[in-house]
Amino acid sequence: MILDRLQRLHPKLIDLSLDRLERLLGLLDNPEQKLPPVIHVAGTNGKGSTIAMLRAIYEAAGRKVHADTSPHLVRYNERFYIAGKEIEDAPLVEILEECEQANAGAPITHFEITTAAAFLAFSRTPADVLLLEVGLGGRFDATNVIEKPAVSVITPVSMDHMGFLGDTIEKIAFEKAGILKPGVPAVIGPQEPAALTVIEARAAEVGAPLYRYGKEWGVAEGGDGMLFSSDGTTRRYPRPALLGAHQIFNAGQALMAADLAESSVETTEGARAKGITEASWPGRMQELEDGALTDYLAPGSMLWVDGGHNESAASSVAAILDGWADERRALPVHLLFGSLNTRDPAAYLKHLRGRAARLYVMPIPGEENSLTEDELMDGAKRAAMPAIPVPTIQQALRDSQKKGAAVRFLICGSLYLAGHALGLNRSA
Repeated sequence: MILDRLQRLHPKLIDLSLDRLERLLGLLDNPEQKLPPVIHVAGTNGKGSTIAMLRAIYEAAGRKVHADTSPHLVRYNERFYIAGKEIEDAPLVEILEECEQANAGAPITHFEITTAAAFLAFSRTPADVLLLEVGLGGRFDATNVIEKPAVSVITPVSMDHMGFLGDTIEKIAFEKAGILKPGVPAVIGPQEPAALTVIEARAAEVGAPLYRYGKEWGVAEGGDGMLFSSDGTTRRYPRPALLGAHQIFNAGQALMAADLAESSVETTEGARAKGITEASWPGRMQELEDGALTDYLAPGSMLWVDGGHNESAASSVAAILDGWADERRALPVHLLFGSLNTRDPAAYLKHLRGRAARLYVMPIPGEENSLTEDELMDGAKRAAMPAIPVPTIQQALRDSQKKGAAVRFLICGSLYLAGHALGLNRSA
């Protein structure tokens, strides 16, 4: 399979640089210079949700949308969203093989060569806008070869990928701020003061106009909707369809980006409201209502999946569990947790301590960088949460439902685990 061959070029290696990709793009006649207006999104949390809302807004306005996001959940094709549709298998293989042949075996990372393939695919199909998600960091991320996006976005920055981006919030913010470009307006989501200081300094250095949460724009809950303010005006919108109070801020980022990109990609107020209420983002506090896994549930039970993997994500999950309506709060919470070995499981789980009646842990199937059962059990112990090891999601569900009582069952801790769950559920 072509993806296996590309993986072996630089297996599991993240080597932050732009030189290799720029060489390959030159051999492909620079497709990155033949794209529609780009909205480039970096940050630690909320990138995917912000892009999902922007995509829904533009499509509600009748615009053709490209989107490049990662990682995928179930199928690799999810990463290549071309003019409103996921790429089909045959054209995906064709475009990857074309890039493989052009690269001729030269050193390159898997993410770099697939980013080149995405740009090549996008350049050959007309669209009105490209929503481009940073893979890791920003400054040396493969997506940062785009010289002049229409808008840059930096969502909230927090501690994540410290082995690659640095061990302080300032170092990580510096890498994220690497996407800022001269003269390109940038939407800045809610930030810790230390991160904002770094972003502001980089913006001043390169000459990037900033639109900062709490200064140039704001958003807040308002009755049964939300209030978005910018440029001295306040507009009312419905609440986002995506679950969690943090999605209010992601919606604000999307609205501010749409405002700034209006001269390049027009929308309407109706499209913005519709997009916010219709956006979906699989694997992020997603309820599974039908499928192979839901067959294990007792009547009245609920099955949820969330792919958030860092402490900020765990904090958001805790807030959602605490904020569910009374009838849902009455159901005990059972968790199934798995994580990559780049994470501290205790750091995630401590946010859910006291909220779960039962915790299961499981290595992520097919993922060589998963934490082992022993490591997961140790993390649960350090988080002061007794845990039950299980070999499969199905086994956890069987055990959870042995007495036939309704529960809220949440699979959490990793996008890879979320993707595995979604794949199993689709096999019905």
